[in-house]
Amino acid sequence: MFNTTDIPKSSRIPKLIEALYAKMPVIESARAKLITESYKATEGQPVITRRAEAFAHILRNIPIIIRDNELIVGSSTIAPRGCQTFPEFSYQWLEDELDTVATRTADPFYIAEETKAELREVHKYWKGKTSSELATSYMAPEAIKAIEHNIFTPGNYFYNGVGHVTVKYEEVLAIGYKGIIDKARAELEKCQVGDGNYAKKSHFLNAVIVSCQAVIEYAERYAELASQMAAECTDPVRKQELLQISENCSRVPANGATSFYEACQSFWFVQQLLQVESSGHSISPGRFDQYMYPYYKADIDKGVITREAAQELLDCIWVKLNDLNKVRDAASAEGFAGYSLFQNLIVGGQDKNGNDVTNDLSVMCILASMHVHLPMPSLSIRVWNGSPHELLIKAAELTRTGIGLPAYYNDEVIIPALQNRGLTLEDAREYNIIGCVEPQKAGKTDGWHDAAFFNMCRPLELVFSNGMDKGELVGIQTGDVTKMTTFEEFFDAYKKQMEYCISLMVNADNAIDVAHAERVPLPYESCMVDDCLSRGLSVQEGGAVYNFTGPQGFGIANMADSLYAIRKLVYEDKKVSMEEYKQALAWNYDKGLDQQSVSDMSEMILKGMQDAGMAVNTDTAKAVLQTVMRLKPTEDQLRRFTELHHMIDEVPKFGNAIDDVDYFARDVAYTYSRPLQKYMNPRGGHYQAGLYPVSANVPLGGQTGATPDGRYAHTPVADGVSPSAGKDVKGPTAAATSVSRLDHFIVSNGTLFNQKFHPSALAGREGLEKFVALIRTFFDQKGMHMQFNVVDRETLIDAQKHPENYAHLVVRVAGYSALFTTLSRSLQDDIIRRTEQGF
Repeated sequence: MFNTTDIPKSSRIPKLIEALYAKMPVIESARAKLITESYKATEGQPVITRRAEAFAHILRNIPIIIRDNELIVGSSTIAPRGCQTFPEFSYQWLEDELDTVATRTADPFYIAEETKAELREVHKYWKGKTSSELATSYMAPEAIKAIEHNIFTPGNYFYNGVGHVTVKYEEVLAIGYKGIIDKARAELEKCQVGDGNYAKKSHFLNAVIVSCQAVIEYAERYAELASQMAAECTDPVRKQELLQISENCSRVPANGATSFYEACQSFWFVQQLLQVESSGHSISPGRFDQYMYPYYKADIDKGVITREAAQELLDCIWVKLNDLNKVRDAASAEGFAGYSLFQNLIVGGQDKNGNDVTNDLSVMCILASMHVHLPMPSLSIRVWNGSPHELLIKAAELTRTGIGLPAYYNDEVIIPALQNRGLTLEDAREYNIIGCVEPQKAGKTDGWHDAAFFNMCRPLELVFSNGMDKGELVGIQTGDVTKMTTFEEFFDAYKKQMEYCISLMVNADNAIDVAHAERVPLPYESCMVDDCLSRGLSVQEGGAVYNFTGPQGFGIANMADSLYAIRKLVYEDKKVSMEEYKQALAWNYDKGLDQQSVSDMSEMILKGMQDAGMAVNTDTAKAVLQTVMRLKPTEDQLRRFTELHHMIDEVPKFGNAIDDVDYFARDVAYTYSRPLQKYMNPRGGHYQAGLYPVSANVPLGGQTGATPDGRYAHTPVADGVSPSAGKDVKGPTAAATSVSRLDHFIVSNGTLFNQKFHPSALAGREGLEKFVALIRTFFDQKGMHMQFNVVDRETLIDAQKHPENYAHLVVRVAGYSALFTTLSRSLQDDIIRRTEQGF
């Protein structure tokens, strides 16, 4: 049994939150300077040794701070919500944006002039040494061209660390880093100097020992600081808190935790320091309610802690999870808007034997999100036939607050989907979620989730242009669409463009993968992932038990509706010719050329002139631009394009429980998921598809022309597996039925289904019961995932106009929640556009 009784929020929590959000996030330079110092001192040594020594140098010297009212300590920056930088992965984008990062529209950061100067000096060392530069050198030229033409983007790991992992928190809690050091030494003793892998394995194991010892010393620095602060503190209550903090940090994470408080502190050091070693995000706590529960129960049974005190500690961890931050390049910031690190924490579900494991902490994690009401952690809940109804009601109460949490996941789909990828039944039953929506087995998996964003709309554009984009051959030549006499011929051309573009994406991802293994292996992360110690390999070199690469496709609803409209209007009803359709797309239907189209066309013309040997200067460019701006369709064309747009509106759309449309959408999704799974990555694992966009459907939609579903050029494409905004007109159950008809079992890297409800829909117990019934129905139909915004359109519009009144308005964006006022205007508009449902 578990306790669902509410627990009052501690008065400490609002104070911590107020201090956390008092100022704009800040970029600091300490880590960048320290890693550069270390790399200069270790030239010529094995890269794994250099990584460990650099990590140790950082932890011994980076400034530390204990902030007012904190019970859980450990901060990567002096400034709240500040961030460090990671020049070993990439730096040029930051160098280029140092003077604009504070004023950009998405995720701005303050940076002092002194810090800019320090980073510019640091960056001089890294030219030619970064993982991104090495990755570029490994990529095929045609893959680089596809990236430049926005067919896909692998920028996530191209510029940054990988992250996207859940490590063995439970092992650190049980035996501490001294225990892990003992394991590494035991493996070292097995090594023989004549072994074929002796050089690599021995250096890796020594790097693990150095890294673990550095973490122990880092915690000791906090123990000493807390002791010093206690000696100077005149408030007797705070003095005692600081003494307890000092005692905790002197014990953990060096040793196994002996109390719930120690377990909380040990957990936090692991979570924080993984994000000091690497700039990867989506480092996810995973099944927190499971590995923390033994410490909670022991203390409760012994009477050494109350539920209220335990809840306060959880709430403090929830606040700390929002303190971690990361600066991305401006383009990536648009796709990950909201300062999110996607730290997914999941409750409920089954154990390895198939028993439900809901406990008190499962509920208390939900209460923590209610109390803190901040985007992190990205709380999720596992749902299966044995899930207690009252747990789902408690989760629905959190959803009703409008925070966009939790996200709901279906064990009945995810477990067999993971088994299909080679996981044992026991491991699959113990899955957690990484980042947005990606399932994996904790402590055994390097999933490389979010490996790339693949825009399924762009290959269709290449079908219409016979592989050309902006005057260059980017795809393959599949023929003149106006001469394709059957829909099967047209659909086959799309499949061929998809398969070619997928192969280029794989090439790019594998190049980046190799670069990470060669230049930025992570010994600290690797010591907490099986079977790295026994194999003597870092995670990046294939040391994990399970190795995947999971790039995500998006625009599925647009492509399903587009291809269905072409089949219906051109080939079946013959209401429009392909020539007319092609012209309508080129002219953006009745809207004409927008600013982006004018710019693209002018660029293409100028490039053609240069290729022909013609001189191009400023006057030429101006003349070409003015000529293109004057281009307009004829009145007859405009009238016909308007008619076509109306015809498209009348064609049935995905999201309305129409069998023919929905099962056609299933086939369209296969054009991405089936070709992808045949590829292998450098770590010996398979590719697996995901269907979710994070929030990249907005900026990457801005790079995509008009589509045959009636979507205008350079507007957002559909998010995840959700129907296109406003096209699901038959209610939430019909939309859910349509989405469930996609094959969720094959897209084992995750799917994302967004719905938006008016707050009145979840009012009272009756509203909650209907809401839970909707989730159960969708999951019974074999859907994988659902998430919700519960907010009315008028509130969001007012928040755009008066952001100062909505500082704490949290909304669901894609696979994560964010403060609405921190999002870019285009992303805010996309959320407002989503269909508002009701029961």
